[in-house]
Amino acid sequence: MLIPYHRQILNEALEGKVSADALKIISNANCKLDGLRGQIGHDEYHFDNNAFDESYAYIAENRAQLHAALKKGHVKEAWSAFGRLSHTAQDFYAHSNYILLWLAQFDEKNRPPASEVVHDDENILQNPQLCSGKLYYPLELLSYIPPLKKYILPRLPKDSHAWMNIDSPAQGEVFEYAFVAAVKITQDEWEKVLGNLSEGERVSFLGIKATR
Repeated sequence: MLIPYHRQILNEALEGKVSADALKIISNANCKLDGLRGQIGHDEYHFDNNAFDESYAYIAENRAQLHAALKKGHVKEAWSAFGRLSHTAQDFYAHSNYILLWLAQFDEKNRPPASEVVHDDENILQNPQLCSGKLYYPLELLSYIPPLKKYILPRLPKDSHAWMNIDSPAQGEVFEYAFVAAVKITQDEWEKVLGNLSEGERVSFLGIKATR
């Protein structure tokens, strides 16, 4: 997803659950993966090129880094680790065809509202048709330049990231489903992390000081 939507997803998922300082660091680390260094040669950051196993491993790696950082008292590093893993988890819905496969179960006129999207449907997660967009360089990069997009897009295969992504509302109403699914997985990851923390680690990670 585009950076502004990653920030919105985090705000919806975490606002009021964590300190403002924590949310800022989480958000910045999340969005940093969309920088140039994070775009080239890092399919695992974004579930690109069908890198499902690698992306799930990257999420698990950052979850482990988060716990290790908290045990050392390095809470900012823990927040950054959550930012990174949340970015990857969110991109699953924007860069794969999961949402389209889920919506295909319904008649177009009788689709459930986006708020009812099931983000963890095992039948779809195990569906052999599940795939993510492939990156065809250098044309893929040129497709991000607005004046060139209409000329480049027809030259790219339909399984390219440029065609498959649901990164913004420009992709139509399916974006709302991807957005809501991304909020839900972020909340899941948050609860998963909290459920494995000691009381002291939990207080530190939340970053919210008790008030009298």
